[in-house]
Formats: sequence, structure tokens, C-alpha cells
Amino acid sequence: QVQLVESGGDLVQPGGSLTLSCVASRSISFFAAMGWYRQGPGQQRELVATITNTGRPNYADSVMDRFTITRDNGRDTLYLQMNSLKPEDTAVYYCNGKRASRDYWGQGTQVTVSS
Repeated sequence: QVQLVESGGDLVQPGGSLTLSCVASRSISFFAAMGWYRQGPGQQRELVATITNTGRPNYADSVMDRFTITRDNGRDTLYLQMNSLKPEDTAVYYCNGKRASRDYWGQGTQVTVSS
């Protein structure tokens, strides 16, 4: 069973930065693609950013030019660097890995953007 464990969520002021990490229990080359999703209060889970196993990123329009997704295959870790945070970025952020038709999810980490 593959496990994904997120960390790095925190309370941050608007305009601030955070870096989220997701450590996998096995090599992340196992996944065809990985990504970050988020679910705000009373909202559906939405895509934030994805990255293929060849390193090609894709971003939601709402985070373009503010967030950066990267992967470190040597550390089996996925990252999300978040800059210029806004109150509307407040959500639980989930790490995702995709292999064939199956999705693997972490337990989530809370990001709160508030003054």
C-alpha cells in the first residue's frame, strides 16, 4: 500500500509564502503523474497543480505565476511552493499520485491565509 504524507500547512498572512511537502512511502517514479489539490470550506476539491514523471507542470489559472510544483525523485518528495498567498487560497491541500486508473491520496494539510 502506497502512502502519501503531506506537511507544511500553517497560518500565514496575505502576501506571505509557504512550501508544502508530500513524502511517498515508495519511489515516486511509481506514479505517472503527481499533483496538489485543495478543498476550501463548503467547496469541492479542485486541482491546484500537477507534474508528470518527466517534470512537465500544469497549473490552475487561479495559482498561475504564484505557485510552483516540483518533484525530487531522490527524496521521493513532491513540493508546492506558494507565494503571494491570498485569503481565497485557504483550504486543506491534498497530495495526489496517479498510476493507471487509480488515485492515491494523502490525508491533507491545512493552509489558512488570514491577517
